[in-house]
Amino acid sequence: MQESQESQTSSSVHSFYHQTMQQIEPYHLSTFEVSNDDSTHSRRQATEFPFQTYAEQFFTLESTPVSDYAVYNSPSTPGVSSNMSPFSPQYFQSYASDLHHASDNPYGSPMSGSSGVDDENKLMHALWVLRNELLGPECDIDSNDSLNGIVTQASPFTRYNRILEMAPHMDLKQLLLACAKIVSEADTISLSERRVAVSAAEALMDIIEKRVSISGGPIERLGAYMLEGLRARILSSGSIIYKKLKCKEPTSSELMSYMHMLSQICPYYKFAYMSANVVIGEAMENENRIHIIDFQIAQGSHSCTRRRLQIVGQRLAQVAESCGVPFEFHGAAISGCEVQLENLQVRHGEALAVNFPYILHHMPDESVSTTNHRDRLLRMVKSLSPKIVTLVEQESNTNTGTFFQRFCETLDYYTAMFESIDTSCPRDDKQRINAEEHCVARDVVNIIACEGNDREERHELFGKWRLRFTMAGFSPVPLSSSVSYTIRDMLKEHSPDYRVAESSGALYLGWKNRALATSSAWR
Repeated sequence: MQESQESQTSSSVHSFYHQTMQQIEPYHLSTFEVSNDDSTHSRRQATEFPFQTYAEQFFTLESTPVSDYAVYNSPSTPGVSSNMSPFSPQYFQSYASDLHHASDNPYGSPMSGSSGVDDENKLMHALWVLRNELLGPECDIDSNDSLNGIVTQASPFTRYNRILEMAPHMDLKQLLLACAKIVSEADTISLSERRVAVSAAEALMDIIEKRVSISGGPIERLGAYMLEGLRARILSSGSIIYKKLKCKEPTSSELMSYMHMLSQICPYYKFAYMSANVVIGEAMENENRIHIIDFQIAQGSHSCTRRRLQIVGQRLAQVAESCGVPFEFHGAAISGCEVQLENLQVRHGEALAVNFPYILHHMPDESVSTTNHRDRLLRMVKSLSPKIVTLVEQESNTNTGTFFQRFCETLDYYTAMFESIDTSCPRDDKQRINAEEHCVARDVVNIIACEGNDREERHELFGKWRLRFTMAGFSPVPLSSSVSYTIRDMLKEHSPDYRVAESSGALYLGWKNRALATSSAWR
């Protein structure tokens, strides 16, 4: 009898994941691909090529491991480097078959003991009570039942019940995906069904909470922050929570210290500025008067940005003085959405360079507002006839698409990033924890929990950026071999799992088989 139940639940979960994966497979790159998006709704065309390897109480973002449980560590959890995509049907077929051999399950759960079983029984009982109180006995209709000879689909309660039965045997990535899928469904179903969905999601969140830790492995640390985002979203408090997190923003010196630490242990910041510096330096080689507009020279809230601008300006002035170069610095403590021509103070006779390092994805586009600040800013810059424009952006697609697609992309992208950080810094390092919390975690929460104007993290793939720049009147500028050489030389200081490749006029930085950032030049 027990074997029969395991077979039935295994089949149910496989069916759930098979439907889920059919929805998200077009958005997942199991190997490194360059996507050419010719329009917002166009079908993605991918070019595959190899990398070159080189030698309120819930929303604190301060979750800690539960002492009653061992830190969950699943070395067999598929990562971005796996030959088999963690979202592919083949993966879940393999996973479902493994569930018939629970004692040999490679995703061994720390909740597999009697305590875990008791917790699961309590959760299941609570859901059954909720179902009976809110929806009535008609929810007992199963997918194998028939009504007057007509085969019916499983009720939401039945489907969620099956998922919760399988939860103790899932690894952390699968739990996060299952929970996100239920949360996404809660946005589109009736009020009575939503109550069941929310209850099921919260039950999964209780299980996930025991598996995550901000001092654990990459997926455990990322899972802690994604869990905060899911909780904030399901409570419809995402925007409130994110704003509270921003209010807790560190001081200027603290944030610069965190950013400096990240720049030392992983190359993402250095990739942006070193590639841009080479391009701008080559473009301005024979110019006497140079004006550089950097849209990301300081980060943070309005008051903090003013102070950071002062610090950056003072440091640049000191460097210029030591080199005997006349120098002026004019800081504008405003967001890109507020920038007007008069703020840029461009003078006649100046050779103009504009740098967009990890900033344009913060600008709301046509999917948010008819004002479309993203394209407006590009057209404004083009009207200044710059000699060179540099763009560095995350190679991720979290702008448009459904919530579940966005969640899957975020999980895949930041898993690679957290894995890369893990190679350079101890997991219990307090500075690393603070750096991840203030420089990465809030972005993750924003992507998952917020919508509309409150969702500031709206990444796009290089193919879409290329389309936007072209429509604004720009032409691509080929990158010289010096740019690639500089980045390759810099990567020698980091893990050999960092990769660099060139395609379609852009330089790609990746971790194993996952592209994480692109650098390109325009005129």
